[in-house]
Amino acid sequence: MVIPPERERKLRTHAGHEWLYVLAGEMRLILGEHDLTMRPGEVAEFDTRVPHWFGPAGDQPVEILSVHGSQGQRMHVRAAPRRTRATG
Repeated sequence: MVIPPERERKLRTHAGHEWLYVLAGEMRLILGEHDLTMRPGEVAEFDTRVPHWFGPAGDQPVEILSVHGSQGQRMHVRAAPRRTRATG
């Protein structure tokens, strides 16, 4: 998604778990008491019951990949393919 800089900064909460990946631009993430600026290639993962807001860090849009699990399940990330046992 591409988020324009005019977005209202209102902290929200809801059930679930969110995973954000910055593709282009700079993203500001307010998460509880934390205020972070994220750049391309950086990722954040958090419980959405924590008050949060995210959007452009400045006056330019930010492009992100956002994955949300409404059941509150965390993402399962594999760094490499699973190894299979050799048969024979």
